[in-house]
Amino acid sequence: MPAAALMRIMGRQRQGPWPGWLPVGGPAHHNAPMPSPNDASETTPLSAGVTGTAPGLTVVLGGTGGIGAALVEALSARGEQVLELGRRTVPRLDYAEESSVADAAQFLQQQLAQRGQTLTRLIVATGFLHGETASGQQAEPERSWKHLSADALSHSFQVNAIGPALVMRHFLPLLPRQGPCVAAFLSARVGSIGDNALGGWYAYRASKAALNQLVRTASIELARRNRQAVCMALHPGTVDTGLSQPFAKTGLQVRPPAEAAAELLAVLDGLTAADTGGFRDHRGQVVPW
Repeated sequence: MPAAALMRIMGRQRQGPWPGWLPVGGPAHHNAPMPSPNDASETTPLSAGVTGTAPGLTVVLGGTGGIGAALVEALSARGEQVLELGRRTVPRLDYAEESSVADAAQFLQQQLAQRGQTLTRLIVATGFLHGETASGQQAEPERSWKHLSADALSHSFQVNAIGPALVMRHFLPLLPRQGPCVAAFLSARVGSIGDNALGGWYAYRASKAALNQLVRTASIELARRNRQAVCMALHPGTVDTGLSQPFAKTGLQVRPPAEAAAELLAVLDGLTAADTGGFRDHRGQVVPW
């Protein structure tokens, strides 16, 4: 089928062999064989093993959002096969309905089996800072404990922590049991407890801190399945998207989504198994928990 017939259409039903799939040429990732105990697997970059007939697949959850869409575009331009999933894709993935997360994972599992592919990279690019909650109320970052709201706290934890936890339950088992692979969850520096010197933003800080703990815990279990796997949290920096636009201050480095995506992918490409369970920013620098 011609590549033009499988073009991704932003915000609409996707065309192609399965919805949201971006066909590409170029190098293909696949499962590398399990190394011997003497192999230096902890220093093998995750971009290694780019050979074989069964191309690896990258899945971006939240792939229709600002950073997520930029990641999808950047990966496609690099010649990688990408599947984006979110609330506006088919199948639909909505953190408010665990069944949709399970159904999306089942769909992915079936497609991987049918196509002989391996899930080599899972990127979770979802998040909530402000806007309308599930109940229809408006939530804004709190400047004081006087502004704390059970509704805003509940929604922030649903999107920033509970949803990604459900992704761990249903999607992490789809990662290969051998060979390099990565699960990356977009977090935020303000979720760092050790780096919190300003206060405020209670719901966002606490829910992202919860995500960090979930990532750290999942990385331990994932390593028991595959010692070359990496599971980590990433801080994308301040990006010019709907999430951060209202809070971009003068003098703050605000980057376009395409630039942020390129930086994040550069960090992911350089990771090794020794980095699993970590928290890094878009420059690759370690962020304190």
